[in-house]
Amino acid sequence: MKRREFLGSFALATAGIALVSRSGFATQAGAAKAAPIPMTVYKSPSCGCCKEWVTHAQKNGFAPKVVDMQDLTQVKKDAGVPGELESCHTVLVGSYVVEGHVPADLVHKMLKEKPAIVGLAVAGMVVGSPGMEQGNQKQPYEVTAWTKAGKTSVYARR
Repeated sequence: MKRREFLGSFALATAGIALVSRSGFATQAGAAKAAPIPMTVYKSPSCGCCKEWVTHAQKNGFAPKVVDMQDLTQVKKDAGVPGELESCHTVLVGSYVVEGHVPADLVHKMLKEKPAIVGLAVAGMVVGSPGMEQGNQKQPYEVTAWTKAGKTSVYARR
């Protein structure tokens, strides 16, 4: 390809990109393919429901780095997870903590709204929560938010 042909092709391609960008198409396509959000998941190497929750997170726009540990006591303590909210895995995402089987859409909501909380938790191991699916069985549950002062509140009900 000669230099003049290359420059002509480049100019046409640039004009096409400008038109697509102005129409909003490129912006919408770019938003749909946002980079996955990094998170670190601390879990037991033998916990199957934790592995399922990691898969749920991956399918919903997160890039989990998994750290398998036999004992999560110190991680939970360092993260400030209240004892009554503890579950099987602890996640650090952005400046927040996610404890247990919190649905990914609520993690996204928290990251977007930036509430003045330490994090979100689904205490225990609730059947029907992400990673704890068992056919059509589903228990109602609450997603709890907590603050540094130890105050808890219901963030969502499922």
